[in-house]
This record gives sequence, C-alpha cells and structure tokens, in this order.
Amino acid sequence: MTREVVERYIRKLVGRLKKESELTLVLKARLTKREYKLLQGIAGGLPEETLQEKLKLDKEHYRVLHDKLVKKLNQEKLKQELTD
Repeated sequence: MTREVVERYIRKLVGRLKKESELTLVLKARLTKREYKLLQGIAGGLPEETLQEKLKLDKEHYRVLHDKLVKKLNQEKLKQELTD
C-alpha cells in the first residue's frame, strides 16, 4: 500500500520501486518518525483531520510536514534508494 502513495508523490520516477518490505526499510531510515507516520496514515486511507489529531498537529503544521515529506520523496538520492 505504501508503494502506491510513494509512486503518487514522486514526480519523475526512473525504474521500478523496490518490494514493499525493502521500501519500508529505506523509508524508515530516511524519513523522520513523524514523516513516516504521516506516510503510513495516508497509505492507510486516513482522513487529514484524523492524521492531524493522531500526530498532534494543527492544520498549518500538518501542511508543513506534508510538504516536507513530498519534497524529501522527490530528492534524487532518495529516489535512487527507493528503486531497483
């Protein structure tokens, strides 16, 4: 499920994403705990309000965290680590 979210957020992906288990290891190592929890929540289909509550974030801080996550997923070095 995480693969679909990662594919949706990455703008230009060269190659195929790794298997879910390998992808999880890379993401846990490269993302902050909050960024990873946010990604998992999005992958799980949780509404934005529920994620804000779960992560104890107001709307502004949620947006900042979301933007940082998307930006990080689009860094070339991370994209290389996520692909085979």
